[in-house]
Amino acid sequence: MERLHVDMVVEVLHRLRHGQSVRSISRDLGCSRVTVRRYQEWAERQGFLEASRPLPVGAEVQARLEPTLAPPIRQASSVAPYQPQVEALLGQGIELVAIHQRLMGHHGYQGSYSSLRRFVRRLRPRLPNAVVRLETPPGQQAQVDFGSVGLLRDAQGRRRRAYCFVMTLSYSRHCYVRFVFDQRVETWIDCHRRAFESFGGVPRELVIDNLKAAVLKANLEDLRLAEAYRRLAQHYGCLVHPCRPRTPEHKGKVENGVHYVQRNFLASEQPLTEEEANRKAPVWVEEVAGLRDHGTTHVPPLRRFREEEQAALLPLPAEPFALREVRLVKLHRDCHVQLDRSYYSAPWVHIGEVLEAYLFAHSVQLYRGSELLTTHPRATRPGQRFTRPEHYPPEQSRYLTHTREYCSQQAARIGPRCQEVVAALLAERPLDHLRSVQGLLRLAERYSPGRLEAACARALRFGDGRYRRVKSILAAGADQEALPEEARPPVRIDYTHARTGADFFPELSLAQLLEGGPGPC
Repeated sequence: MERLHVDMVVEVLHRLRHGQSVRSISRDLGCSRVTVRRYQEWAERQGFLEASRPLPVGAEVQARLEPTLAPPIRQASSVAPYQPQVEALLGQGIELVAIHQRLMGHHGYQGSYSSLRRFVRRLRPRLPNAVVRLETPPGQQAQVDFGSVGLLRDAQGRRRRAYCFVMTLSYSRHCYVRFVFDQRVETWIDCHRRAFESFGGVPRELVIDNLKAAVLKANLEDLRLAEAYRRLAQHYGCLVHPCRPRTPEHKGKVENGVHYVQRNFLASEQPLTEEEANRKAPVWVEEVAGLRDHGTTHVPPLRRFREEEQAALLPLPAEPFALREVRLVKLHRDCHVQLDRSYYSAPWVHIGEVLEAYLFAHSVQLYRGSELLTTHPRATRPGQRFTRPEHYPPEQSRYLTHTREYCSQQAARIGPRCQEVVAALLAERPLDHLRSVQGLLRLAERYSPGRLEAACARALRFGDGRYRRVKSILAAGADQEALPEEARPPVRIDYTHARTGADFFPELSLAQLLEGGPGPC
């Protein structure tokens, strides 16, 4: 039989004295009929059911209750004899597990850890956890979060873990929902841009979780936002307020919004693909979530948004935010950084340094601090390489810029003899003499174009237009000497044998020798 509290016993006596049945009392008070009958028998023995006597009060009932009917008396804790030691150890900030070990090791305590925990809970009862509900004016604040929604199929039909991005306006509770497959910076930025465009304006403050796409450092002493997200907030003119770690109640409106999407939209629509979920989500926001009687405001969120909050939002800027992501990249020895398996060049003087890559939809910018180093088109496929020759050291960049056509044009500017030497070198096969030509043209920087032209003329006079010969002429200063008179072409001498073939092969006629007939084996 259950034992009732004294106040409950008085209520049973009151009902019995007014003629209520045992069954009815049992049903109204939620106790068994056996319990009601036991207290009825006890009250009759005590005379408490006589109408002539006043209804007894709690103290009198408590004093007259029999041991079998009285509420159980709490037994003394096994930790009570060690209360001074427990209080002293608690004052030192020692955890309960360590306190239990000390009591057993040093004081002979034999009780359980659970007994110690219950004793400390009665010794130092917890204060109620009070919360403050913050309400903001229209257009002031929006809360943003990601939530897991299980598996959805992508465009290729693969099942992948998906997330829902939810932005909830704090005043009206109107929301924007989008389903994605990752929580990257680029996705986070794109979802914000789409949410602002769906609202037709921008809230003045954003309350966000401490995910890595938005916050680099989340302690109160040194708060740092991810660079791309910081620039987005500046572009749209809003402030960002990250929550303290592990305090989801600081953004309870969007937390409830995420749960509502999970319990209502996904449970009723059951989309199979990401594309299907994103197609149905706006309709669900307009026709279901936006028209419900909200449990806090008791006004449909969509109506409150259109009538009171939409006009209070900040206007959208003339151009949407274009920056997608900011990454830290290292400039390697080949004067390139790697981004998404593609390569972008930067000035060679920064080799080994960590640069900031700003990724836009169609371009990539490389920064060193606040200094813009270069801008490249963004790659459309892995393996693409974007190179600017001026990013290499001067002695190396000329091998990229001084092509065969360029060298021919430079030689023509120097003079006809230089052009003739360069043309002969470039035409020679099978060796490619492009590097020799580049070196030859550099001699004009060391000496002068005029001296190079004279050296080429002297080299041609002697029939040797190689780079080494031209360089040796300049080094010896022979280009400044007068050219000798042009030599006459040498007389060709035809050499003949002193004896004919018949002297060696007498058995063959001269005709056979001339026709190349077979000789003796």
